[in-house]
Amino acid sequence: MKALVYHGPGRKAWEDVPDATIIEPTDVVVRVDTATICGTDLHILHGDVAAVTDGRILGHEAVGTVTAVGDAVKGFATGDRVLVPAITKCGRCEYCQRGMPSHCQTVGGIGWIFGHLIDGTQADLVRVPYADTSLYAVPPNVTNEQAIFLADSLPTGYEVGVLAGEVRPGHTVAVVGAGAVGLAAILTTGLWGASRVIAIDANKFRLEKALEFGATDVFEAGDSTAGDVLALTDGLGVDVAIEAVGYPETLLTAASLVRPGGTIANIGVHGVPVSLPMQDMWIKNVRLTMGLVDTVSIPTLLKMVASGRIPAEKMGTHSFNFDQMDEAYGVFGNAAANSALKVIITPA
Repeated sequence: MKALVYHGPGRKAWEDVPDATIIEPTDVVVRVDTATICGTDLHILHGDVAAVTDGRILGHEAVGTVTAVGDAVKGFATGDRVLVPAITKCGRCEYCQRGMPSHCQTVGGIGWIFGHLIDGTQADLVRVPYADTSLYAVPPNVTNEQAIFLADSLPTGYEVGVLAGEVRPGHTVAVVGAGAVGLAAILTTGLWGASRVIAIDANKFRLEKALEFGATDVFEAGDSTAGDVLALTDGLGVDVAIEAVGYPETLLTAASLVRPGGTIANIGVHGVPVSLPMQDMWIKNVRLTMGLVDTVSIPTLLKMVASGRIPAEKMGTHSFNFDQMDEAYGVFGNAAANSALKVIITPA
């Protein structure tokens, strides 16, 4: 089979590798029909994730068709169309039972294993461990192009942003960073009745998309951002500030926007330390949340997509086939210049 293989920082290749096969009785093999690229894949290629070693197949999001089933698998059969999420869960360990499969102990202490600790989904075939507790059947009226964004981006924006931030009816929400995950947060704030959703980004294309995704107001990031948001909220600030970039300055921006008693929900993946103004935050009763997605919201989000309540397909802006993998990475890696959100990659 063909797969995108990591060969150290800055080096990858679409090349021939041995076919994925059943190893454990709880495994299935899935033929990948649709894949995408995540910002985490770019971090890996930059050499930021030491656990990813030379020879690892990249990718952790896929929609596909089951082609082989282990003897212990009861819930899936050959021919089933399935969503392969970013998080794998055994369903039995302490963290899985607590609803935190992002820290599944059975698969190595972290649920994100595809393209990280085991071979990933940017390939013709992928082996999926713990299939019964990890895979999701895709409803007939949900397309692959809709379902693929439920593997990571939409659950991340919803769980780590909207749910962790405890968005409630009537709340005012600011989302700092209108990339794919920030837009996923904007798209799902409406499920909890936010009255005003303010998108902040330095890119005009993303701000235009934010309005399409449900933002009520947009501001270009700059020196006046905090003042603009305060003016829009009677000088109080927002109830929930969602940070969806992962830079020190964007987290500080989010902190400057939240009102007393509010919440900063950090989604962004931070690679360096951040100095927060604790001397101001503690007395304002501000709460800060953060974390890795668990993908436990996928069944709910699948229902919302199937009903038309969430137009997940809006996330995809560019399409490629597997033989164009380098081009897909080039476009996604320069998303702002290419007016790209997420790319959809399918077999030729």
